[in-house]
Amino acid sequence: MAYSPHNLSVLAYANGFTLWHYTSADEGAVVDTTGYFNNAADMLRVGDMILANVSSGGTPAAGIYLVNANQAGVIDVANLTVVGATDTD
Repeated sequence: MAYSPHNLSVLAYANGFTLWHYTSADEGAVVDTTGYFNNAADMLRVGDMILANVSSGGTPAAGIYLVNANQAGVIDVANLTVVGATDTD
């Protein structure tokens, strides 16, 4: 699949920082590919965080991406920091 602008929304904004939410059926490794968010380059800034609900081999996964580059309209996010990876009960 590809980036869908309808699935990116602002959760909070303060002091030049934006916390976003993004949902996708794409796997986390696809979403963190350089250029995935290029169509949002005018909105995403270095240091912004994206809470994400993505897929992990067809299983729902969640985590946080950090926007670590926005140069000449090319967006790069750091690899997904997984949230809730373990459930022992």
